[in-house]
Amino acid sequence: MNAADFVKVPANAAVPDGLAGPLLGLWHAGRGHWEAAHDAVRLDESADAAWVHAHLHRIEGDLDNARYWYGQAGRPYTTEPLETERARIAAALLST
Repeated sequence: MNAADFVKVPANAAVPDGLAGPLLGLWHAGRGHWEAAHDAVRLDESADAAWVHAHLHRIEGDLDNARYWYGQAGRPYTTEPLETERARIAAALLST
């Protein structure tokens, strides 16, 4: 699946088999399931999980917490539209 397909899947679509970690978190975030998204990344100590975690706290509106997680991810804080950031994160995670 490419990034464009990943972010365009309908909200009621089933989670693809084998999706886990940061991509699973991003999947749930894109479908409005914040708690499931947070659960997918909160115990993962990878930089990718921290990046998704930062994105989630932007969605939530907790910008101080988002800034912390961007720092953990080694990524700059962003104010770009959430949909744009989600697509950019998906592209990066799917390319690895």
